Amino acid sequence: MDNTVLARRIEAAQRLMAERAIDFLFVAPSSDLIYLFGLPAHASERLALLIIPRTGRPQFVVPVLEQSRAAGREALVDIRTWEETAQPVEIVADIVRAAAGRPTIAVSDQMWSVFLVRMLEYLPDAVFVNAGGVLRELRMVKDQEELACLHRAAAMADAAWEEFVATARLTGKTERQAAEELTELRAKHGLEIHGIGICASGPNSAAPHHLTGDRVIQPGDTVIFDFGGKYQHYSADVTRTAHIGEPDAEYRRVYDIVLRANEAALAAIRPGVACQDVDRAARRVITDAGYGEYFIHRVGHGLGLDGHEEPYLVEGNTLPLRPGMVFSDEPGIYLPGRFGVRIEDAVVVTEQGGERLNHCRRDLTVME
Repeated sequence: MDNTVLARRIEAAQRLMAERAIDFLFVAPSSDLIYLFGLPAHASERLALLIIPRTGRPQFVVPVLEQSRAAGREALVDIRTWEETAQPVEIVADIVRAAAGRPTIAVSDQMWSVFLVRMLEYLPDAVFVNAGGVLRELRMVKDQEELACLHRAAAMADAAWEEFVATARLTGKTERQAAEELTELRAKHGLEIHGIGICASGPNSAAPHHLTGDRVIQPGDTVIFDFGGKYQHYSADVTRTAHIGEPDAEYRRVYDIVLRANEAALAAIRPGVACQDVDRAARRVITDAGYGEYFIHRVGHGLGLDGHEEPYLVEGNTLPLRPGMVFSDEPGIYLPGRFGVRIEDAVVVTEQGGERLNHCRRDLTVME
């Protein structure tokens, strides 16, 4: 990731810190670290920590054996390494003490508690707060570099699904085998894969977060595929529902209701609309059709470096939509013990309204 982009993001973080009287922002290995530092470091028992002060240069505390991973970032931050026998929290405490007497420190969500507990011991006068407010504000609205990655990730997922529908034969395969076949196509079309996603068949399709298993797919089954992947750290997330053989009238009715709910949510999206109103638009379609009790989750979640992040499109969230926000549009109906239908697209908010990132077929799909 370009240092100019990262420097712009760090400066934006410092402006928010100044507005909120935060002296330091501590960012542990996570998607937040990728966003601000471009480093996909992994969390471990060895402390790695980006320290952003309200003013001045950030510092990156890192074990010496991982110093090379920060190569190329010296223009952005001062690198502070620690040896294997050192106590890295002492370095963190020295950095803080040198700049502030009674500091307010905002800590990212994914810092291990073992490090935070030590920091409480070393910095007894500090006030520790959650960094979610700052990081959420920074990351909810995507910049052009992020949107380009999200568009590309969605296109790769679309291409995988279209090829899967054209070539796959599902009857007699297990859910796992079907999911693995789709996974191979996702990788073929360029996505970085983490897991095989959800394949839920027959009565399992009525469980929104079914764990893909060994049930054998049979004629007459509904099959939900919830899948994605990463492109340059940014996520694709799409769900399509297929039917094995010709469906009956009830399935066709439920599928049509869910499709109309998906379209109603999209039509409700525009700048200034509250997040909850998008959920309400989709839910109204399903409720008016008599299936309200079977739509058992929010209509959407934010999408970016994480598969689930802010903003969440759910009742009670009055946050207004802003251009550049990206989230899922995924209404569903789940009839326990029978079948479920879900249709999910990624959507970006533009000045004109909602724009789908996913364009693979969402009409009723029959597979063999």
